[in-house]
Amino acid sequence: MALSKSESFQCDIKTTLPEEVRAKDETSTCVPAGQTKASTARVLTQEELDRLSGEPALVSDFKLMKLEKEAQKNWDLFYKRNTTNFFKDRHWTTREFEELKACREFESQRLVLLEAGCGVGNCLFPLLQDDLNIFVYACDFSPRAVQFVKLNPLYCPERCSAFQCDLTKDDLRENVPEGSVDVVTLIFVLSAIHPDKMKLALQNLSRVLKPGGIVLFRDYGLYDHAMLRFKAGSKLGENFYVRQDGTRSFFFSKEFLAELFVDTGLQPVSNDYVLRETVNKKEGLCVPRVFLQSKFTKPIQSQSS
Repeated sequence: MALSKSESFQCDIKTTLPEEVRAKDETSTCVPAGQTKASTARVLTQEELDRLSGEPALVSDFKLMKLEKEAQKNWDLFYKRNTTNFFKDRHWTTREFEELKACREFESQRLVLLEAGCGVGNCLFPLLQDDLNIFVYACDFSPRAVQFVKLNPLYCPERCSAFQCDLTKDDLRENVPEGSVDVVTLIFVLSAIHPDKMKLALQNLSRVLKPGGIVLFRDYGLYDHAMLRFKAGSKLGENFYVRQDGTRSFFFSKEFLAELFVDTGLQPVSNDYVLRETVNKKEGLCVPRVFLQSKFTKPIQSQSS
């Protein structure tokens, strides 16, 4: 992406993001083949349309309730199985965060960031290494993930504070002062939350965000290849699916996302699909990946709760 600072978060990311490819064969054998931004959703082939239209009925209400009740346990088991080895460090994030410099009134100003859904610190620690004038609050649904963060040799309480939190019900203000955060990152996090509870999470985040602060968002987009490859018995709701390990994933349209943020009192700055093709060498396939990359701001005079 030679771009201005304001453009840097909206455009190309040329490294493969581990969260974007959950299947083991893809994480080991896929390489990016270029990407573009788009204002409209990807056009499906007839085969893909037939596949979606032929999806079976949703899972039972009992299974829906069970998955919701066990959501934290399933993510904790995910980190128990994979420890700190599943996701690679997100060094690409430091490029995308170039625009953080534009948020500063002076070069040495310390910025306060909240990473919602920090996992084991794959974004947190590269950021702390790259920017010495940043303090990061980092929270995750999984207590095990937070423990891995605190055990990392790079963890320094003077520069970061990690804590367990369910964004849909635990008040962030118990760990983060109200209106103190310059930037919130939501990177492959909101998709794991039940759609009915997404607004609760955003309201929670908005309370600790400064007026004029920003939310940087990247997640699965509508008609991503991962959405189209789910098998029978995986569909929980519209654009909402469950993986074999019990973790869930929602696939966002830009309209759904914009409405969600606006209803929370946050204003859109940018909101685009990122379309890319990933070549799977093992299977000899070129598959379409779709992500949504967006930026929202809290008005100076916010009416949100």
